[in-house]
Amino acid sequence: MSKSLSDRIFNLKDQGSFFETTLEIFDYQAGYNPVFREFISCLRRDSSKIGIPEDFPFLPVEFFRNLKVITGDPDYKLVFESSSTTGSTPSRHYVHDPQIYETSFLKCFRLFYGDPSGYFIAALLPSYTERGNSSLVYMMNSLISATRYPLSGFYRDNITELLKNLAKAKSENRRTLLLGVSFALLDLAMNHSPDLSGTIVMETGGMKGRRQEITREELHEILSRKLNVPAIHSEYGMTELLSQAYSGGGGVFHSPPWMKVLIRDPHDPLSVISEPGVTGGINIIDLANIYSCSFIATSDLGRLRSDGGFEVLGRFDNSDIRGCNLMIG
Repeated sequence: MSKSLSDRIFNLKDQGSFFETTLEIFDYQAGYNPVFREFISCLRRDSSKIGIPEDFPFLPVEFFRNLKVITGDPDYKLVFESSSTTGSTPSRHYVHDPQIYETSFLKCFRLFYGDPSGYFIAALLPSYTERGNSSLVYMMNSLISATRYPLSGFYRDNITELLKNLAKAKSENRRTLLLGVSFALLDLAMNHSPDLSGTIVMETGGMKGRRQEITREELHEILSRKLNVPAIHSEYGMTELLSQAYSGGGGVFHSPPWMKVLIRDPHDPLSVISEPGVTGGINIIDLANIYSCSFIATSDLGRLRSDGGFEVLGRFDNSDIRGCNLMIG
């Protein structure tokens, strides 16, 4: 795979160039990713006759739990691992070129929020920082470093210091962003109820068993009221993806130009629903996944919006898709 293709991914001009690049990456992965190639074979699909994104086979995200999903060169520099409940197998993403991930999240952040060098960024990620191979921690480390602001960093339990530094950064007219896992932000809101007006508060999902699960709407209502901010932003990403989508409020996400969300029929996982407003499984084309798999069937439920955004509505009750037979059935 040429370096020029990885460069082109982050400089797409229009939908035409996106589809052209997508087909090129599909051909590459169908030929040189053993897991993806076998999956296509199990579906009895002829990869040479697939010409539009709606016809692509999307690899169930669960395959990342038990298989090495690698395209081309088997060498890899990093292994990102998901959190997992007791007894379950975590997903593992074998990353051949970390620079592609860094380019992806830095360009995406700049696209939606501007240059990180203008920010004070604080992260509340207690369940993630306990692990040394979290893709989210890797991303936040880089964004925090890019702020070039000494007070930016991870704030695990030191809430008093966090609130003092937020106030200091705002007094210096720096933009302030607080990103946290849902239960940590909820603890902050319920236990301290600080006035964070003027701060971008961003949740990255998940109670991780620490609190009772509530809907995103309920979470955002509590956080918005208790933290005195007009809207709660969200980040949508996962271990198996090297790109993210962001929501500026209301639970409506938008993707960068090299990432596309499609909705699959919940009753026919090989079919894609094109109409906005219809609920189904979220399929993702992530061109940054050049050396793993760019065509992922997630276990999330969602729907497209007519404005080009998408919503994440929950997860399938039985999200473990094991092998080709179930997909064919």
